[in-house]
Amino acid sequence: MRLVVYGAGGGTGRRLARQALDAGHDVAAVTRRPRKFPIEHPRLDVIGGDVRDPGAVAATVDGADAVLSTLGTTFSRKPITLYSTGITNIIAAMRLHGVTRVVAVTSSAAEPHRHADGGLLLNHVIQPLVTRTIGKSTYTDMRAMESRLVMSGLDWTVLRPSGLFDTDTVSDYSLREEVTDGIFTSRADLAACLLAQATDTAWIRKRVGVWTTVGTPSMWQMLRGSTQG
Repeated sequence: MRLVVYGAGGGTGRRLARQALDAGHDVAAVTRRPRKFPIEHPRLDVIGGDVRDPGAVAATVDGADAVLSTLGTTFSRKPITLYSTGITNIIAAMRLHGVTRVVAVTSSAAEPHRHADGGLLLNHVIQPLVTRTIGKSTYTDMRAMESRLVMSGLDWTVLRPSGLFDTDTVSDYSLREEVTDGIFTSRADLAACLLAQATDTAWIRKRVGVWTTVGTPSMWQMLRGSTQG
């Protein structure tokens, strides 16, 4: 398969590109900083581009079997439109070239809910604080992204990870429609899940929580900044 990865320069995107290449796929890794992309491979095309540029997106999607989005940006109190604008351009390009499969990452916080493993601190203090203040514009735009996918008519899947952390290898993770029970998701596991969804039909047109079930950090480590939401 030829897989187009948007947000390839991020932590999850780099892992996704590596895993896809190891699995024998051709990969087009789209990043705004192509010279800094750390992977070289005969089946890898590193493409400098901005998902907010409709023409660039249309050119990149041409010939793809599936599009995988790991777009991300930092929290800001200012309006954020990266997710909704990016997916609008991706959808238009997919329609133009007859590509139907798209998998996109948002966040479990896009739909705030009680996490079974979250306890009082996460469920009643941290999550409400972040989603109502510094993360408000991010999660608003993520929900707009999801809405555009729902209306697209494409074979979409939205993955909603929890707090992201780094591991060297893929471990065990769980999936559940709509909500996430666990409070942490490793980037390696998220990348593996994205890659699996490129060919899996079980979760088409569903929003899916994904979380790591082994080897997760503690809440204290998260508060000290070793993870990101």
